[in-house]
Amino acid sequence: MKTTEQQNIETVTAFIDSFWNRSDFDSTQEFLSEDYRELAYQSREGLIQFAGKILEAFPDKVYRVEEIVAQDDKVLVRMTVKGTHQGVFFGTAPTGNVIDVTLYRQYRLDGGKIAEHRGWIDMVTMWSQIKGFSQGLPQRSSRTSSIRRNREQNVPYLSARRP
Repeated sequence: MKTTEQQNIETVTAFIDSFWNRSDFDSTQEFLSEDYRELAYQSREGLIQFAGKILEAFPDKVYRVEEIVAQDDKVLVRMTVKGTHQGVFFGTAPTGNVIDVTLYRQYRLDGGKIAEHRGWIDMVTMWSQIKGFSQGLPQRSSRTSSIRRNREQNVPYLSARRP
């Protein structure tokens, strides 16, 4: 028998695949509760509208779950979205540039349905990649580069400095 946490992870993973990867916006009826609270995009309709803007701008987008953790009724997801900027995105004409951005999602489930969602995305990196700023940015310090390299290699980073 599966635990509640396992069931919740399966529900969220299925929602991400259906809604975000396959762009099945009607799947909100299957996965979201009647009293669903959207804390990132203002409403269920806002969520669907934002997903539509992403689909128009990045029709080849792929969301990939990198890490998923559940505790009680909460599920936290770290994932990436990759895609090519092929359509207008918030007034910016297509550039053909590829994005590869990290985002976090927190879901609360009730009775096997998603009852609440909030999300965070690294918009600074996303806009830099869309605009192609990466070549024109100043060189990172060696400390910042080593932090990024460690993060990419999944080496824990402690913010405390040695004396």
